[in-house]
Amino acid sequence: MKSILVIGMGRFGKHLARKMTELNNDVMIVDKEESIIEELAPNFTDAHIGDCTSETVLSTLGVRNFDICFVAIGNNFQSSLEITSLLKEFGAKYVVSKASRDIQAKFLLRNGADEVVYPEREMAEKLAIRLSAKSIFDFIELTPEYGIFEIPIREIWINKSIAQIDIRRKYHINILAIKTRNDLKPLPGSDYTFQRNDHIVVIGKPSDVFKLDEKSL
Repeated sequence: MKSILVIGMGRFGKHLARKMTELNNDVMIVDKEESIIEELAPNFTDAHIGDCTSETVLSTLGVRNFDICFVAIGNNFQSSLEITSLLKEFGAKYVVSKASRDIQAKFLLRNGADEVVYPEREMAEKLAIRLSAKSIFDFIELTPEYGIFEIPIREIWINKSIAQIDIRRKYHINILAIKTRNDLKPLPGSDYTFQRNDHIVVIGKPSDVFKLDEKSL
């Protein structure tokens, strides 16, 4: 369990704070809009109304005590930049700031952010990857070249083993797990025989995974 501070209760901030709470973290939320905090406060460990560009407001939050401080402001980059800088001045251990453009990320990193996230861009890229192929159920980008994908097996693989199909050599992907409904079998052996409705979790290049949709393979 970690202690989390989320500043800015826009869409990203709300979703982030709720998920952090679901994962059993202690979450404090802050926003300058009183109505937003009044609505959300019952769902979190602590909640404060205040403009965190003010040193006075930020100094009362005890930012040194949080494992992670998130700056989730999306519509005012100047405020995001000021808050990021102030958090570090007040001794924040780890600051994650939201950006929408690369130039914003550069300024945030120079002014104290330990990490910058692009939620809109990352969501768009993930959606584009998932919907560019006929049958990608989930996708996690590891690097610009490689990702982890959940995909269904091909019809011709049913009742054949991983070794028989020679997946690594023929398709240039590596199987991390077999998913059958809600069951996950990690690191299956080469003798595993595919069953109808199996999904595979693989690591590989998107271009190689997309080829699995092609009827010629």
